Amino acid sequence: MTNVGAQCNFLKASAELKTALQGAGSKERFAAGQVLFREDDGNSGVFVLLKGKIRMSVRGLPKLDRLFSAGSVLGLPSTFTGHHYSLTAEALTEVDLVHVAPESFLRLMRERADLVREATEMLGREVSFIQSALAQRRKEAAKNKVSPAEIGALV
Repeated sequence: MTNVGAQCNFLKASAELKTALQGAGSKERFAAGQVLFREDDGNSGVFVLLKGKIRMSVRGLPKLDRLFSAGSVLGLPSTFTGHHYSLTAEALTEVDLVHVAPESFLRLMRERADLVREATEMLGREVSFIQSALAQRRKEAAKNKVSPAEIGALV
């Protein structure tokens, strides 16, 4: 499990994946405090962080907050599955990033089999984190006797 505000490097893209995603997406800028996506929002693709810091969080579980910096790819699980986002991504500083729409990302994955392995390895690491967060949320709910309806889904 990750400590509060821990710096995460497990979603860093290789130079090759980063370049390919930059070619498939569009540059965007977010001010500090702006939200890229929220837990339970519909999927709008992946985000490659070029500059700045992003906090990924799970509602009600600040112990699981993680910080991401340049080179990180965010939104992989939701984009691969087509489900809603399971975490919230908020800019902590001014952020420059590349936003890749779901269709463009999935097309790139179909066309560049050499990049699929890296992306799926990153996906596996992110899914492991989400499973830990879900287990932690259930543990907190049991401890606080929160009803299942109040727990919410992470996936």
